[in-house]
Amino acid sequence: MLVKIILLIVFFGTMVGVGFYSRRHATDVNGFVLGGRGVGPWLTAFAYGTSYFSAVVFVGYAGQFGWKYGMSATWIGIGNALIGSLLAWVVLGRRTRIMSKHFSASTMPDFFGKRYDSNTLRIAASVISFIFLIPYTASVYNGLSRLFGMAFDIPYTVCVIAMAVLTGVYVILGGYMATAINDFIQGIVMLFGIVAVIAAVLNGQGGFLTAVKNLAEFESDVAITAGQKGAFTSFFGPDPMNLLGVVILTSLGTWGLPQMVHKFYAIKDERAVRTGTIISTLFAVVISCGCYFLGGFGRLFDSPQIYNESGKIVYDAIVPTMLSRLPDILIGIVIVLVLSASMSTLSSLVLTSSSTLTLDVIKGNIVKRMSEKKQLLCMRVLLVFFIVISVVIALNPPTFIAQLMGISWGALAGAFLAPFLYGLYWKGVTKAAVWASFATGVGITVSNMFFKFIASPINAGAIAMVAGLIVVPVVSFITPKMKQETVEECFGCYEKQVVVENKIALPKEENSADK
Repeated sequence: MLVKIILLIVFFGTMVGVGFYSRRHATDVNGFVLGGRGVGPWLTAFAYGTSYFSAVVFVGYAGQFGWKYGMSATWIGIGNALIGSLLAWVVLGRRTRIMSKHFSASTMPDFFGKRYDSNTLRIAASVISFIFLIPYTASVYNGLSRLFGMAFDIPYTVCVIAMAVLTGVYVILGGYMATAINDFIQGIVMLFGIVAVIAAVLNGQGGFLTAVKNLAEFESDVAITAGQKGAFTSFFGPDPMNLLGVVILTSLGTWGLPQMVHKFYAIKDERAVRTGTIISTLFAVVISCGCYFLGGFGRLFDSPQIYNESGKIVYDAIVPTMLSRLPDILIGIVIVLVLSASMSTLSSLVLTSSSTLTLDVIKGNIVKRMSEKKQLLCMRVLLVFFIVISVVIALNPPTFIAQLMGISWGALAGAFLAPFLYGLYWKGVTKAAVWASFATGVGITVSNMFFKFIASPINAGAIAMVAGLIVVPVVSFITPKMKQETVEECFGCYEKQVVVENKIALPKEENSADK
């Protein structure tokens, strides 16, 4: 217990210390929200990765999907690395940085407002962001508190409130730069921690080969492969179609999440984009593949602790049960690992929500003239407000708390992914198409919560995203186009010439044969 407490004190002290150190970067709105658009490749890549993977992934998703799909759950991690990280950086990174700087946009709703020349769109996007980031935050608290309960026997309420206060302190003090520096520190902890935990858990089962052999003895309980042995160690697992839905939601979903895309706004330069792409991808390979690979062995730890009174499996209890048999020093490392993942995600969520509401709803709409000082004050007050709301939900969680992340990701990415992606590349997107995407993403996700026409909220979120990618071009072809001069002004930023060194781009030489 002493070791675990010491690790926590050092961790919390470091986080708060970084908050105080970063205050000098948070003296204006640009510094508080974007770190002055001068964040380098390592900080940006780690900020992206640690915001991506939280306690929801490590505790909730790894346990749930590892139990359902066995070792094939590792495909989710591979999808996260290749689609959610590598392709996201390649497709979105550079263009997002260029166009958001051209617009002087600090948030995703602000981007929509200026790209599509509509203040109403900006306000609507801000409201959607604020509403659906709250349940995501609550799900992070829920996953983290289960591990704390296992390791320290601390009441759930105390865990949630302590997390909220500590996250609030360093974000309010240092803004985006504090979160970026802390994300880097937390990312290092996560990398070493996940490797140590996987090795320890498998060693406790007699090693990797023995664990695989034992897992192969379980019979599949999925309808299409019921009774089949070896399904949980097969290449695509017992239920490949539903597995594909999870891969789409958790991988492609990052392309439309405000707190993830926000990282591209703050990139410093071209070198940061190239280096950040590699670092972020490798980080996702280790963390995401590691989490789902570990969760794939969950059935080897079948015990009464993972069932509730009615005999149903509590998926959030699977990973804590797997870890409860580890030595104290490793449990301490796990706690710091999951704390790192969760606090980085929470800080990103609260900063995104408060800045969006301040800059896109209050400024210029409710308060016509808002000074820099008042904007900073408003964002800090809303940070506290957002944290309080999410804590209230987390303290009295609804029955679908385990699915909150899927609902949030489905609504946000279903609404935003298509108009954001097409808006970076295609001049033909119309305002009506953006409204249609907002309605489709939120409509499919929310209606499914009540009517259950799609059995899995995860699949509902994946369908909402794919639907948006179809709806936007279809509606754009049949609705009035935007003014040509407005569109050309938006895309003019890509045509500006820049001077680079020879080692980056080869010069165009005169061909002697053409003389």
